[in-house]
Amino acid sequence: MTDKSALRILVLDDEPFILKLMSRVLTNLGFTQVTTCDSGRSALDSIDHPNSPPDVILLDLNMPEMDGVEFMRHLVERHYVGSLILVSGEDERMLQTTERLVQAHKISVLGHLNKPVKPKDLSTLLDQFMSPCLSPSPVMKKSYGADEVNTAIFNGELVNYYQPKVDMTNGKVVGVESLVRWRHPQNGMVYPDQFIGVAEEYGLIDDLTRVVVDAAFAQAKTWQSKGLYLRVAINISMHNLATLAFADHVIAAAVVAGIEPDGIVLEVTESQLMKNLTAPLEILTRLCLKRFSLSIDDFGTGHSSLSQLRDIPFNELKIDQGFVHGAASNDTLRAICFASLSLAKQMGMKTVAEGVEDQEDWDFLRSTSCDLAQGYFISKPMPADEIPGWITDWEANFGNVIKPPSER
Repeated sequence: MTDKSALRILVLDDEPFILKLMSRVLTNLGFTQVTTCDSGRSALDSIDHPNSPPDVILLDLNMPEMDGVEFMRHLVERHYVGSLILVSGEDERMLQTTERLVQAHKISVLGHLNKPVKPKDLSTLLDQFMSPCLSPSPVMKKSYGADEVNTAIFNGELVNYYQPKVDMTNGKVVGVESLVRWRHPQNGMVYPDQFIGVAEEYGLIDDLTRVVVDAAFAQAKTWQSKGLYLRVAINISMHNLATLAFADHVIAAAVVAGIEPDGIVLEVTESQLMKNLTAPLEILTRLCLKRFSLSIDDFGTGHSSLSQLRDIPFNELKIDQGFVHGAASNDTLRAICFASLSLAKQMGMKTVAEGVEDQEDWDFLRSTSCDLAQGYFISKPMPADEIPGWITDWEANFGNVIKPPSER
């Protein structure tokens, strides 16, 4: 961490008493280079001084003349590379919203504090500070063209990884989600966010998804032959549902693999609004009649919404990770989770929470009516041959995961 005496801090607040108080608190914490400003304009003048730009700005949001949001816009124009701590008497939701705005502006935000500021909380946030020169440089992801993706599909370079799903009541591993990877001959493992969009844009998504489906169905049969029965979920793009032939392929693939449709979950994500819903509705209805399960993926984001639940016979609702991780300590996320779970229960749907990243997420979900969970706290996606051994280890150690915090 940067030496406290070297850290330049600017406190921006329109109340003189608050400026004096914050200056004293910071000094008592060991921070000696503190500048105070009572207006956005004077703060910008200080920032423009070439020899003393602040490393951290404590920013009050509700100020006359230039409020905190407008001040941020000026920071963006100046390519400010320090960090912000938001300080305000506004409610928690307003502070969280503004924090997301700062992040959208690509400015580092250490967190937010409610007035009156507690010295311990302020010290905790400042301890997180790292100067830009010490922060790791972001890794630039390589972009791929349609020809490269097409070659990967037909050269057999795509491979499925599988992320376990566990029953929240007993910890039993009941299924997996198939997640495609590209084993690039030169660049190593390439993740789907680098090529799925390309496949959708250039009409390759049907070929790609068929490869995923065939491999996942064959893998399900392999596990079954060894006595391991897992429900296998596969991601289906709405682009796959534009032609009626896609349903025929899925149905035929299950027959070829020798598996029952009721052991397959098709997770449907709508990344863009479909103008003509006739074909998707026909395909999904046929698949449902054939006893494939349908899951509405990333519920509450994009176009995965209430109208989808109304129009399509989904069996399962999957709560997006953006509403799961951190819900234990966030009133807004918690309310969205509870509402989603209640809605699913009233509609007779199973629920899956994705994005379970830590013990706090797990403990929160254990207190709800959620049926299944997946996320890095449970396991990262892994190759198919690692699944059986992982299940043995997980179920042997599950007792430690569900212990009350006082017993861990």
